[in-house]
Amino acid sequence: MSDAPRDAPRDAPGEDVPRCSAKGCRAAATVDLRWRNPKLHDASRVKHWLACDEHADRLADFLAVRGFLLARAPM
Repeated sequence: MSDAPRDAPRDAPGEDVPRCSAKGCRAAATVDLRWRNPKLHDASRVKHWLACDEHADRLADFLAVRGFLLARAPM
């Protein structure tokens, strides 16, 4: 994944569009990856990574290999 250019456009004030969590990606998110690190968080703590279609599999695999992925759901 590449870094976003320094002059990448920012969201307009008041824009409420969920964005992909992949580094440098500004695409609209289509998938919610729910996860937790069991060594750090108890069962009540659930974190979320949002992903676009292009990055959803890669981010889910990253979490699954570490045993962190709890669920993958469309947004």
